[in-house]
Amino acid sequence: MKSIGFLSFGHWTPSPQSRTRSASDALLQSIDLAVAAEELGADGAYFRVHHFARQLASPFPLLAAVGAKTRRIEIGTAVIDMRYENPLYMAEDAGAADLIAGGRLQLGLSRGSPEQVIEGWRHFGYRPAEGQTDADMGRRHAEVFLDVLRGEGFARPNPRPMFANPPGLLRLEPHSETLRERIWWGAGSNATAAWAGKLGMNLQSSTLKDDETGEPFHVQQAAQIRVYREAWKAAGHARAPRVSVSRSIMPLVDDRDRLYFGRGGKEEDSVGFIDERTRAIFGRGYAAEPPELIAELAKDEAIAEADTLLLTVPNQLGVDYNAHLIESILKHVAPALGWR
Repeated sequence: MKSIGFLSFGHWTPSPQSRTRSASDALLQSIDLAVAAEELGADGAYFRVHHFARQLASPFPLLAAVGAKTRRIEIGTAVIDMRYENPLYMAEDAGAADLIAGGRLQLGLSRGSPEQVIEGWRHFGYRPAEGQTDADMGRRHAEVFLDVLRGEGFARPNPRPMFANPPGLLRLEPHSETLRERIWWGAGSNATAAWAGKLGMNLQSSTLKDDETGEPFHVQQAAQIRVYREAWKAAGHARAPRVSVSRSIMPLVDDRDRLYFGRGGKEEDSVGFIDERTRAIFGRGYAAEPPELIAELAKDEAIAEADTLLLTVPNQLGVDYNAHLIESILKHVAPALGWR
């Protein structure tokens, strides 16, 4: 395990039990937690994107703000639903945020999962082409985004421009030269993992995937990672790929931890349907004293296959508690997994 970061969904609710009661709280606390995680020595600060929900949504203002307030930590998404995105506008936003951060963005994309509203992408002005699904549309948007990030000119310049142009066809600006190598795909199946490997994207695999074999979640996820790496190798890409998995890991090291997470007993994988057609398996969470956690995580085949671990955090418990949680993992659990 080379890298460990946190993943926040940025939930907020006006409930008095929540320490994140507004969208402003969610955004500002996300910045503060990224700063705290960097100070603790964590490697990454990642954020989930959901539309029409009391969660983090438009990611690039947040990524740019985190980039301006930090110096070392990777800043990423896991994931951006590409069904909702204009890939050219997104390339401009991503290029600007990456330049502000000094080349530290790690952008996770996906075709998307079920959302809060029915076909929410239609409200954003998008609809699949004839004979295609919304998943096809999301992957097509991703392909256009990847192509634009190459930085090659494609737009014919005005012969009488307001400002002088460089010679030739024009590209989108601002352009980040290396961002294309730091794009990830959140794959829900073995087939989309192979597609991501073919296109030269890094792989993000969460705690949810298609139940393709009936085996335990971590076994299926490890197999998915191997399928991805085989596709990457077959495509002949020059650089080495990166692979992340996400987990809910709660070390019980003090009374607060035991109060919040020490009463549920051992979790198990669960199986359900994320839409009318797709049977999915949901990976278990982990909550235990550090020695027991280490023993359990050592059996997780997907963690062993990945190079990056993203820790899903209970952001509504506040910045201080989540910083404590990250510190506990880095201090008491991560070294036993091979980190540093």
